[in-house]
Amino acid sequence: MYETHFGLKESPFSLTPDTDYYFSYADHQEALNVLLVALRMGEGFLKITGEVGTGKTLICRKLLNTLSDEGMVTAYIPNPYLTPSALRYSLAEELGVEYPMNIGGHRALQLIYNRLITLKAEGRQVILLLDEAQALPEETLEAIRLLTNLETEKSKLLQVVLFGQPELDEHLERPSVRQLKQRITFSHAIHALNPEGCRGYIQHRTRVAGHQGNTLFNDKALEWLYRGSRGIPRLINILAHKSMLAAYGEGKGRVDKVHVRRAIDDTEGAALRHNSLVRFWQSLFGRQALATMRGRG
Repeated sequence: MYETHFGLKESPFSLTPDTDYYFSYADHQEALNVLLVALRMGEGFLKITGEVGTGKTLICRKLLNTLSDEGMVTAYIPNPYLTPSALRYSLAEELGVEYPMNIGGHRALQLIYNRLITLKAEGRQVILLLDEAQALPEETLEAIRLLTNLETEKSKLLQVVLFGQPELDEHLERPSVRQLKQRITFSHAIHALNPEGCRGYIQHRTRVAGHQGNTLFNDKALEWLYRGSRGIPRLINILAHKSMLAAYGEGKGRVDKVHVRRAIDDTEGAALRHNSLVRFWQSLFGRQALATMRGRG
């Protein structure tokens, strides 16, 4: 809608995890580096956690692309809320294993093992990536642990990377899955962007989308975007998109804080930080009136 108006070739703030827009923010790049180094070393179990909207899926997609470029075999399961049998069937399909519809779980596991042995003989690593891993049922977590028991005398046949929300750590604290937790050799928690990271993120995405010249968002707009999003990339995308729509509707060539404020008011989950609210009420009633209201509370 507004791409031509702002000199863009495409919308820069789509919620689709497009690796062309991957922003190498220090925290996210560290997570990716940890994964790549550990996988190249042959480590069996790895874990990445982060709050909703912090960019786990995009890191996962970036990792998939990098591993494929290096010739590794990857199996990606985006929705792991599966029974143990369904997980094995999904893994078999990802690895190109053909099996009859009425095959039992033990036979499916044997076919997976045979395929892993073949790939190992070809000198290829096999890596299973599970997104939204906090949704894994306990019995499926155990099935994954058993899959990592598949090995030769010298190395694992399958490496596993779990991507999940912080609830995944809570699940792994249960005594019933302690064996799996003990096998996690590397883990990393990703966080929201800081103000500088938020600014760089927005500038990066608009440049990739084709914008040339100064940033489309003035300094105040960038400040309010950070406040409203709390540095969460998904919220930044939503607020930035709506802000650009508001500016476009007024025929403006840049986004101002007024446009961002409209976006914040229109978005579930977006909120101003406490100090911003204090300044807002102070502007309406003055410092003394605010102090009086607090005293009455």
